[in-house]
Amino acid sequence: MLKRTDKVQYLKGVGEKRAAQLAKLGILTIEDLLRSYPRDYIDYSSPCGVLEAPYETPCVVRATVYSRQPPVRVRGGRTIYRVDAGDDGAGLTLTFFNSPYAAQKLEPDREYLFYGRIGGGFGRREMTAPAFIPADSPHPLTAVYHQTQGINSAYLAKLVAAALASLPAEELADPLEEPLRRRWKLPALAEALRWIHQPASQEEARRARRRFAFEELYCLELGMKLLRSRSSRSAGAPMSRCDPGPFYASLPFAPTGAQRRAVEEIQKDFCAAAPMNRLLQGDVGSGKTLVAAAGMAMAAQCGYQSVLMAPTEILARQHAETLDRMLGPLGIRVALLTGSVKGKARRTLLEAIAQGQTQVVVGTHAVLGEAVQFARLGFAVVDEQHRFGVRQRGLLAGKAENPHLLVMSATPIPRTLSLLLFGELDVSILDELPPGRTPVRTMAVGSGLRGRMYGFLEKQIAAGRQVFVVCPLIEQSEEAGGETAELQAVTAYKEEVAARLLPGRRIGLLHGRMKPEQKDEVMRAFAAGEIDLLCSTTVVEVGVDVPNASVMVIENAERYGLSALHQLRGRVGRGAAESFCILVSDNDSEPVRERLAFLCRTADGFAVAQYDLEHRGPGDFFGRRQHGLPTLRVADAATDARMIETAAAEAAALQQRDPELSAPEHAALRQAVERLFEAAGGTAVN
Repeated sequence: MLKRTDKVQYLKGVGEKRAAQLAKLGILTIEDLLRSYPRDYIDYSSPCGVLEAPYETPCVVRATVYSRQPPVRVRGGRTIYRVDAGDDGAGLTLTFFNSPYAAQKLEPDREYLFYGRIGGGFGRREMTAPAFIPADSPHPLTAVYHQTQGINSAYLAKLVAAALASLPAEELADPLEEPLRRRWKLPALAEALRWIHQPASQEEARRARRRFAFEELYCLELGMKLLRSRSSRSAGAPMSRCDPGPFYASLPFAPTGAQRRAVEEIQKDFCAAAPMNRLLQGDVGSGKTLVAAAGMAMAAQCGYQSVLMAPTEILARQHAETLDRMLGPLGIRVALLTGSVKGKARRTLLEAIAQGQTQVVVGTHAVLGEAVQFARLGFAVVDEQHRFGVRQRGLLAGKAENPHLLVMSATPIPRTLSLLLFGELDVSILDELPPGRTPVRTMAVGSGLRGRMYGFLEKQIAAGRQVFVVCPLIEQSEEAGGETAELQAVTAYKEEVAARLLPGRRIGLLHGRMKPEQKDEVMRAFAAGEIDLLCSTTVVEVGVDVPNASVMVIENAERYGLSALHQLRGRVGRGAAESFCILVSDNDSEPVRERLAFLCRTADGFAVAQYDLEHRGPGDFFGRRQHGLPTLRVADAATDARMIETAAAEAAALQQRDPELSAPEHAALRQAVERLFEAAGGTAVN
């Protein structure tokens, strides 16, 4: 009898080679196979004639096969197989590359439904590598799966059908209890698996997808709550209530009300029994570093060390300088630890940290190294947390016995996405800007106005201001070629555009392939006013602070999400002078024009973030996958916003009744939660 935990080799026709290929898709067991849901469906229910089929648009065409042409060998070792088909309106040539089996499956004088893109001329049309089924097939909807070399969608559909036919009903223990399913009108697991893999209608596919999206979100929320519960069971670094007054008095300006509220929330967490796990959200320039510094000052009063981890060396150095200015007057020693600190200087610094002579350590991921030992770490801060994720936050917290943890983000995150990503964290929001921050005027122009734009830049520079230019974005590849192309693009822009249009001005260059010390030298020169215009890639996106910079120019602005553009815009407007952000784009499509117009009229980062989520999905917030967080395979943070809130509420209610999911009736649910988090390769919830 087949079991859901059996290896996929138990299915007929799956040998070691096929199993290795399936493993590349994450399919190791029968359950993995059934949980590998279709990425799409081909709807064969409404085919059109050959002549009516739209050009270069995926469509379904009904046609009769006439004959198969002899195979033709072409250069490169490829073989082309062509099949002649058509209807009363026109002929249709079907072309397959290196796929004799597909061509041989098509029987002459039989009618088929073909799915693909139509090309060719009026009298004879063409379709390359179409999917197809016999016209009298009983299933109008055909599942399309993710593929890998040697494993195509049709083969996966065949395996899924075999598994569904062979797996006994008792092997499909449903993680969702019947009252919950009834409350939200969700199909049972066995029914939903049939519907999502072999739907008889779009409605069945929709209902199955809704059920699995809810299950995914429900398990994710429960896993987050288990993580939080696990954290709350351990004692945090015990601190007594401290007066932040001396810290505030040492500042050259008064903190905002929002900053004071956030500091008070941190103070309460410090004094609680469980360690703090808090997210500090604030728009660009809202003063998150001041809040972190206040926490460090309070931790130092209680005899504890603090650490701040930043994603780049530029940002780490800037934080170290800022914190030293804020905490130095209180006698608190701040040190910078990055990968470029080597030799005797590194050994001396590590010894000072281990002996507690350094109260605050600022660094990159270098602070996670095994050689870094703290005497009494009580407070850990992660800046731009979305660049690290759950697992690296956990590694930092592991540097001590349950230190209090504050993660900071300058990327405003809509509430629904925050529920997904930070379900284990309390949230503080800085919704006020410090006095003196001037609004940034934002405008969108075409490249035809670049000459006039550079005339404006010349006037700004002549007035003593400085300019950022973020150069055309090059799509990154996993190989070094992507970085090389980016380097070539920014260098060419500096020499062929900026230098030509601003003769005699000092133009700098900053990109990701520079060594840390080179980046630091460029930013030091720019901050010191030794560079008039800095041509850069998006390495300047986060945290770089040059108050004298008054203009941000972003070339090819349509290639960025609004959240990224808003972050770049935040690099200016930090001084007293009026500041500008100029978005350069020649893309004339309506969606692009509307997106850029929205940014031009909106300064609220949270509104920008919500717009990005609704129109482009969560990818704009987090360009790479979260470390240790499950990847959503069915649910969509943009379209399933209401479901996220429902799943969170149901998860909270269940945790009230069964905090550890230890009740027998929740065994399948507990397994589903553990499986979801284990698949992420990071944080375990047990």
